[in-house]
Amino acid sequence: MKMRELEQRTGVHRETIRVYLREGLIPEPARPRKTVADYGDEHVQAVLAVRRLQRENRLTLAQIKAIIGGEGTEARVEASAFDQLEQLVAHRAGADGPPVTLSSLLERYPYAVEDARTLAKIGILEIIDTEQGEALSITCAQLVRLWGDMRKAGFDQQLDYTPDILGFYTEAADFVGRWEATTFMERVEGHIDVEKAATMVEHALPLMLDFFGLMRQRAFFRHVEAIRAGEETNRPAEGIRPSSAQP
Repeated sequence: MKMRELEQRTGVHRETIRVYLREGLIPEPARPRKTVADYGDEHVQAVLAVRRLQRENRLTLAQIKAIIGGEGTEARVEASAFDQLEQLVAHRAGADGPPVTLSSLLERYPYAVEDARTLAKIGILEIIDTEQGEALSITCAQLVRLWGDMRKAGFDQQLDYTPDILGFYTEAADFVGRWEATTFMERVEGHIDVEKAATMVEHALPLMLDFFGLMRQRAFFRHVEAIRAGEETNRPAEGIRPSSAQP
């Protein structure tokens, strides 16, 4: 497709698209001739991904470029943004979208390699072997950064906080995700088309992350108060048990 159709399909003005191209946020078009540029569906998806990151997650172009380049950012990035960031890396992979090397995290997070290997061992992330060394996807790199920031906040070995305790989250996340997926499919399958269902998921998942996060926050403080009062609180939700529990 030509630039005119790309504008129409994305609702984004050509000058803005050219800025995305200059910043390296979307892949370069095919150029069969010097004055001709051909765009494909991957450009539509990439432009829309950048637009959503700007509007819905309020990231600047500089922040988006830093994250997909593996540099991270000081600003807080919502979990829902990382699906879009991974899409951008996938679209750019043919050019300059490498994974984030573990060595690049060490200056800011000295325990990054150790933490990544522990998190990989308990199934929270996957380490990728590349020519540049061990690496992570953008989302997995952010998990390591988040745990590194937890360390800086005082959640470290001195208090017996290590990444091993996060094994419970794999079970909890799978339990919640399975219930959400099953419930969603039971209600939409055969009632709406695939495109509408995909749009619903795209909008709902970030909202449910916020919803569940607030519920966890309330539960955390409720249980802290109960523990201080000497009440019993160590009963996990039905269907979920800590990874350290015996079968």
